[in-house]
Amino acid sequence: MTNQTPARACGIDFGTSNSTVGWHRPGVDTLIALEDGKITLPSVVFFNIEERRPVYGRLALHEYLEGYEGRLMRSLKSLLGSKLIKHDTSVLGTALPFKDLLGMFIGELKKRAEANAGRAFDEVVLGRPVHFVDDDKAADQEAQDTLEEVAKKIGFKEVSFQFEPIAAAFDYESTIEREELVLIVDIGGGTSDFSLIRLAPERHTIDNRHDDILATGGVHIGGTDFDKQLSLQGVMPLFGYGSRMKSGAFMPTSHHMNLATWHTINSVYSQKSQLALGSMRYDIEDTDGIDRLFKLIDQRAGHWLAMEVEETKIQLTHADNRLVALDRIEPGLSVDMSRALFEGAIDTLLERVRGSVTQLLGDAGVGVEQVDTVFFTGGSSGIPALRNSVAAMLPNARHVEGNIFGSIGSGLAIEARKRYG
Repeated sequence: MTNQTPARACGIDFGTSNSTVGWHRPGVDTLIALEDGKITLPSVVFFNIEERRPVYGRLALHEYLEGYEGRLMRSLKSLLGSKLIKHDTSVLGTALPFKDLLGMFIGELKKRAEANAGRAFDEVVLGRPVHFVDDDKAADQEAQDTLEEVAKKIGFKEVSFQFEPIAAAFDYESTIEREELVLIVDIGGGTSDFSLIRLAPERHTIDNRHDDILATGGVHIGGTDFDKQLSLQGVMPLFGYGSRMKSGAFMPTSHHMNLATWHTINSVYSQKSQLALGSMRYDIEDTDGIDRLFKLIDQRAGHWLAMEVEETKIQLTHADNRLVALDRIEPGLSVDMSRALFEGAIDTLLERVRGSVTQLLGDAGVGVEQVDTVFFTGGSSGIPALRNSVAAMLPNARHVEGNIFGSIGSGLAIEARKRYG
């Protein structure tokens, strides 16, 4: 097959926060438009109770924020490698297995890509993080097997995988003019993944690149973890986080942790959770925070608050602070969150990211001065503290920013052409 023929297979980057589909065609952008002409589809499903139907992506977030009754599901990829994947959740009054929820979303990606391409895709290369699960090979393999099972159930006949940072490397390789030793830094919604890879313009046609990949590594830290820490440090104190009990002990933190974590927000609304909070209220010295927490629960405003925190994180990549109005919970309530607060909140996470890079270089037997280029991709790679933290480790490397949402999908499309023609 010549490069003048469209590829048979597509590549899917199923991300924690956003997803893309790549398809290699001559003279056309690799990434397929998935929603309103945009290449990304936010990895979100909203089950609209009033109209008894699922909606996806930006439309899902819009309907939820417009106040439609229903159930919002985000960070679906985080289910892979978690114990939840074997369980059901209640949706529109029926039990829906979490595996089927993944199938609905990935099936929607397939359907939209095929509609836009005007043809069916039977083969796919799926991106995967270097580690779905840290330090547990069996659980990691089980997560990949689950994703393969889901992909086949929705109609793909051939399914294979590529590490996401390696896919990003292949996308970058299509733009360079000389050989480079490149550290790919892919900071997504759920994981931080790294690859050290030797790239060169003349090598991109080689099928087996195994010898060019010097090391891969990663850690289960991503954008949703940064959101969580910003929420806990910046917002949750207003809702009782850190409150003292009359005994002098701190108030239990599980409710705040659940509210700060996308896929556990709904658990705070359960009767059991509210009863536990109710019985705790009598033992708290200052009840202002817990009373606000009851107001938040009463309004089911957990996802709204999480979106405000996420938007604050995004704004703090280029602003020094952001004032968040919380009038929805209580008239006149607001919180001013600064970049300094955010950087302090994520400092221990950044330490683990640096540790993972150090280990990667050690595994490869490469000194920091030997790395030519750091290629940043992934939606959370724009956080200045993270970028500076990694860049400071590699004094000789130049820093290149890829398409933060598109590099992986484009690289997977390149890989799909190689594998399936």
